[in-house]
Amino acid sequence: MINSLVPHRIFLPKAQRALCAAQYVRMSTDHQRYSIENQAAVIAAYAQARGLEIVRTYRDDGESGLGIKNRPGLTGLITDVCQGRVNFDHILIYDVSRWGRFQDIDESAHYEFVCRKAGMTVCYCAEQFENDGSVISGIVKNIKRVMAAEYSRELGVKVHAGACHLSRLGYRQGGRPCFGLRRELIDESGRSRGILESGEWKSLRTDRVMLRPGPQHEVETVRLIFDRFVNGHLTEKKIARELNLAGSVDRGRPWTFCKIRYLLQNDNYIGINRYNRHTCKLRTVRKKNPPEQWIKKERAFEPIVDKEVFAKAQKILEDRRQCWSVSDEEMLKRLRVLLHRRGRLSRDIINETEGIPGSVAYLTRFGSLRAAYRLIGYAPKRNYEYIESRTVRRDMIETLVLKVAAGLAKSGEDVRIDQVHQIIRVHGVAISFRVARSRLARAATNSSWYIIRGRHLPGGLVVVIRLSEGNREIRDYLLMPASQLVGRDLRFSERNRERFGLRRYGTVVGIIDTIKRRLSNLGFLRMPMPSDLERGTPVTA
Repeated sequence: MINSLVPHRIFLPKAQRALCAAQYVRMSTDHQRYSIENQAAVIAAYAQARGLEIVRTYRDDGESGLGIKNRPGLTGLITDVCQGRVNFDHILIYDVSRWGRFQDIDESAHYEFVCRKAGMTVCYCAEQFENDGSVISGIVKNIKRVMAAEYSRELGVKVHAGACHLSRLGYRQGGRPCFGLRRELIDESGRSRGILESGEWKSLRTDRVMLRPGPQHEVETVRLIFDRFVNGHLTEKKIARELNLAGSVDRGRPWTFCKIRYLLQNDNYIGINRYNRHTCKLRTVRKKNPPEQWIKKERAFEPIVDKEVFAKAQKILEDRRQCWSVSDEEMLKRLRVLLHRRGRLSRDIINETEGIPGSVAYLTRFGSLRAAYRLIGYAPKRNYEYIESRTVRRDMIETLVLKVAAGLAKSGEDVRIDQVHQIIRVHGVAISFRVARSRLARAATNSSWYIIRGRHLPGGLVVVIRLSEGNREIRDYLLMPASQLVGRDLRFSERNRERFGLRRYGTVVGIIDTIKRRLSNLGFLRMPMPSDLERGTPVTA
C-alpha cells in the first residue's frame, strides 16, 4: 500500500518527472484515527485517478506535529527539494494538518512555499478543494491551518485537566521514577497488574500508574544517603564518592553531585505525589509554575524515608540557599572566621560547614574560590596555576586547530572541524590536539612533561603543544599516534620521548607537511603537483 521505492536514478528528465510523485505521511501516536496506512490508501487512490506514480515516501511515525524537530521525514523532504535531489514533480499529502499543527500557522505555510518555489506541485488528497493557488484555496488553507493549531491547543487543555485530576488521586504522571522507587500498573478495579520496567508504558487508557518502593538494596541506599547527609554532615560530593567506591551505581552509571542533590530534594521518598510544578505546553519554553498551582497529594504511596529525616535535610538545603542573600562583606567575614577556626580552606570544608554559603555561592559571587581567598588574604599551599591558565591553553589549541585545518584544506580535501572537542577530521582520520605541560621548572636536561589524555580521544593522530619550563610559552610541537596515549596521562622527558612515538617539530608548517604525507601514504590525500598549481587547483580554506 505504501510505495517506498527509492530509484537508482535520482535525476530524471522533466517530462518523466511530471508523472512521478512523492508522498508524505505522518501520525502523532499509535492511537491516531488516520494511521499511516489509511493516509497511504487515500493518497494511492488520488495518484491513480490522476495518472501519477508514487516513487518515494517520506514518513514520520509517532511524531508530534507541533514542531519540525525529530521529524526526519519532513526535514528529509524539504532538504531533497531544496537541493534538487528529486525525481518527482508532485508532493502528495493527506490533508493540510499533515504538515503539522504549528501554533504559528505561517510555519506550515512556509514549508509549502519552499516546495512550490522549487517547482513542486503540492496536492492535498483528502481535502475538498484544489490547491491551485486561487484566492479560495488560499483562504481555505489558512482556515485549515488555524483549525489544526486550535485542535492541538484544545486537546492539550483536556489532557492537562485529566492529568491534574489523576494526580490529585495519587496516580503517577510523568516519566521514570527516581532511584529506589518503581512504577506499579493498576487496573480500573484497583488491582495490581505488575511492575513496569524501564521503557515499558501502560497500554490501556483505563489503567493507572502508582509509585511503590523498589528493591530493598536501593531503598537501603536511599536511606543511607539521607543519613550521611543529615547525621554524618557529608556533602553531596563526598556521599557520591563513598557510593562509587562501594560499587553502588544508579541505573548503571556512577553517582554525581547533581544526582545526590536531586535525590535529597525529592519528596516522593516520603509518599508525596507532586504534579504541575513546571509547564511546557505546546512545546513552548519550559517554565516554573507558581506554588499555588502545584498539585500535592500526601500519603499517596508508602514512604521509604522518615519524614523527620527528610525535613532536616530540607532545612540544611534551605540554610544554604538563604546564605545567597547575604552581602559580599558578610560572605567574606564568614570565610575569615572559618579560616581562623580550621586553619585552611577548601571546597569540601566550605560545603561541610553550616551557617556559611556553599562553594558554588562564592564561585558565582566572586568568579572563583581563589578570588575569594585573595580577598581575605589566604594563599593556599596548592599551586592553582594549572587552573588559572586553562583559558590560555584553550586559546592555544583553538589557534593551532585553525592553522592546521587551513594548511590541510589547501590540498583541496574536505576538512571538518569538531568545535566542541577541537578535532580535525580528514576522510575519517581524526587529528586531536593536546598540551604538554612542564612538570619540573629546572634545567632543560632534567625537565619532564605530561600530557593529559582527556575523556574524548578518538583513534588517529595527536598534535601536542609542548610548553616551556615556565608553562607560559610554546617551546615546540610534537606529533604522535593516539594509541600511545593510554591511561590518565603520559609522562615523558627529552630522553625518552621517541619511545612514545613523539616526533618533534619547530614550526606548524612541519606538522602540516608530516600529516599530509601520512594521509597520502594511507591513500586519503593526493599531494598537489606543480601542474595543479599552474592550473589553479581550487582550494577550500
